Amino acid sequence: MHGAWFDHRMSDLRIRAARPGDLDTVLDFWKTAAEGTSISDDRDGVERLLARDPEAMLLAERDGELVGTVIAGFDGWRCHLYRLAVHPGHRRRGIATALLAAAEERFVRLGGRRADAMVLQRNETAHRAWGAAGYGPEEHWRRWVKPLGA
Repeated sequence: MHGAWFDHRMSDLRIRAARPGDLDTVLDFWKTAAEGTSISDDRDGVERLLARDPEAMLLAERDGELVGTVIAGFDGWRCHLYRLAVHPGHRRRGIATALLAAAEERFVRLGGRRADAMVLQRNETAHRAWGAAGYGPEEHWRRWVKPLGA
């Protein structure tokens, strides 16, 4: 299902699953549009994601230009959202809302029951966007991490 599979009310916005040929464009896009970096923000990390779940990374395009991304990962038990990013010149136009709606539609189709999102503590703009989409922090949980390998 690598075509436009989600139509939002904005007819000029196309949301589709990323393909391997999109990876360099996505990695460059994140340098401009995404807040913070991740240990997995490299070609190998994103290639592994698409090899494991080819429909996990959703791209929003307007007039052929990449304007937004979200990773909608489902492990069979939990629904996880990462890398919701909208180009600074295209924000506040419903792109994040459309990406999240597409991600949530994917999760429901796969049998998911609840979605969680990785949101930087210091990113107040993201807090407002996630809150507007109906997400909220769960203060009784804390993320614990351990980098693996070298």
